[in-house]
Amino acid sequence: MLGFRAEAMGQEQQLGDAPRLVVNIVIDQLRTDYLEAFAPLYSADGFKKLLGEGLVYANASYPFTPVDRASAIAALNTGVPPYYNNIVGLRWLNRETLRPVFCIDDTKHPGILTRQSASPANMATSTVADELKVATEGKAVVWAIAPYGDAAVLSAGHAANGALWIDDESGYWCSSQYFFSSIPIWARAYNDLQAPNRKVQGLTWEPVNALVGNFSYFIQAGQQIPFKHKFNGTNAYKQYKASGLVNADVTDLAQQCMASTGMGNDRVTDMLSLTYYAGNFDHHTVTDCQIELQDTYVRLDQELARLIQGIEQRVGREKVLFVLTSTGYSDEETTDYSKYRIPTGTFYMSRTANLMNMYFGALWGQGKYVETTFRNQIYLNHKLLEQKKVSITDATARAQEFLALLSGVRNVYTSLQLLTSLNEQTMKVRNAFSADRCGDLIVEVAPGWRILNEDTQEQELARASFTPFPIVFYGAGIKHERITQPVTTDRIAPSIARAIRIRAPNACPAEPLF
Repeated sequence: MLGFRAEAMGQEQQLGDAPRLVVNIVIDQLRTDYLEAFAPLYSADGFKKLLGEGLVYANASYPFTPVDRASAIAALNTGVPPYYNNIVGLRWLNRETLRPVFCIDDTKHPGILTRQSASPANMATSTVADELKVATEGKAVVWAIAPYGDAAVLSAGHAANGALWIDDESGYWCSSQYFFSSIPIWARAYNDLQAPNRKVQGLTWEPVNALVGNFSYFIQAGQQIPFKHKFNGTNAYKQYKASGLVNADVTDLAQQCMASTGMGNDRVTDMLSLTYYAGNFDHHTVTDCQIELQDTYVRLDQELARLIQGIEQRVGREKVLFVLTSTGYSDEETTDYSKYRIPTGTFYMSRTANLMNMYFGALWGQGKYVETTFRNQIYLNHKLLEQKKVSITDATARAQEFLALLSGVRNVYTSLQLLTSLNEQTMKVRNAFSADRCGDLIVEVAPGWRILNEDTQEQELARASFTPFPIVFYGAGIKHERITQPVTTDRIAPSIARAIRIRAPNACPAEPLF
C-alpha cells in the first residue's frame, strides 16, 4: 500500500489563498490495484509523491453505471451524473434517425486539422471550468489537452479558451472552430516540430528499462518476453493513442501551453485539464499485454513527475492545485467463462427484438413494435403504438414482464420506472439514464453473461465487481492524509470550486470532499 497511514476523513484541511492554477488530471482506465502493484518500478517524484504527500481518497467510484470515458469526464467536470448532464456515453442513438451519435458531434462547428466537427453543446450543464470563467468575467485561462476528442472537449467545457486532441487520421494535434477560427500559433509551431505524425511511423515501443520486462505482478505461466510494437497502417495513430507512449505527448503539449499562454502568472486562477492513458495496449485483454501495461504505468509515472516538476518550478507548489483521478475501468473483456465451467451465456438483442415483435403482434396485431436496439437498450416504435392506441406505459410494462422470463436476464428497467421511482436498487442505473438519449427498456443481464447485438456485432460482458481507483489532491497547502472510506466522484467538482472560491457547477448538489 506504499506505506500510507490511514487517517480520519479530511475535514480539517485548511486552504490558504486561492491557487493560481488548477491542474485537473484524469487518467483513463487507472486502477488502484495496478497503481499499487507496480510501485517498485516508480520514481520518487511521480505517483509516490502524489500518494505520499497529497490528500488521497483510496476507494473512489462513480455514482452511476455503466461508465465509459465520456460519461466519466462529463460527470467529473459537471459534478452530476448523465441523468443531469446528458452525456450518457461515448455514443448514443438519435431517436429521430436511429443512428449512433458521437457525444461531441456538432456540424455547426467544423474541425481544425480534422474532419471531426465537435463542440460541448450536448453537455446540458455547466462545468467547474465554466464557473471559473463566469467568476473571473472571462479572465481565467482555461485549456484542455487529451489524446481523444471527447476527453478534450468535455473537460474544456463550454467557455474554455481551447481544447486540443490528436486526430486519428492525420496524427496532428487538432481542434474545433467552436473554440477558435484557427489553431493558435504556438500549437501550430508545436505540430510542425513534435506532432505524433512526425515520429510515429517507424517508431518502436519497447520496455523503458530492463526491470519492467523482468518484474511481473500478474499470475502467469512461463517467462514474459519483452515486447516490441511498431505503429503502421491506417490505424497507426489509434494504436499509438492506446499505448504507453502517448502520455509523453500530453505532457509536452501541456508544458508548451503553459509557457505560451501565461497560465498561473497572475492572481486570477487558471485551469489546465489533462487526460492521460493507463489502459491496455490497443484495448486488448490484460492477459495479452501484461508487460505493456506495466510499462504504461512506469512511463505514466515518469510523465507525472515531469509535469509536476515543470509546473511547480514555473508557478510554485503552494500556488498550484493538482487534482488526479480515473475514468474508472471499462476496457472490454473477452473472457470465455464456459472454458472454466463458470455460469455464463449470451443474450441476443436482435433475436429478443424479433421475439418481442411476435409477442406484441399477438396482442395488438402485426407490426414492428421494436424500432431498434442499441447496446443493452430497446427502443419501441412510439408512432405505431399510438396508432394502435397502446400507451407507452402499458407497452413497457408488458415488455418488462416478457423480458424478465428470458434466460440470463437479471433485471429490466423501463424509462417510466427510472424517471419516477428512486430507490437504492435503481439509483445507479437511473443516474446513467437520459430520457432524450436512452431506450424505453434497459436490460441488465447476470454477471458473467454477455450481451450481443447481432446487427453490429458489438458485445459486452456483464461484471458487477468493484474496481477501485483513487482521488488525489496535491499542492496548494494540502496536507497529507490517506482516507479509505468510499467516496464518489461527483464531489470532486465542488471540492475544486471551494478551493478556488467559486460556485460549484450549476446542477451540482454534492458536498465538497474537504
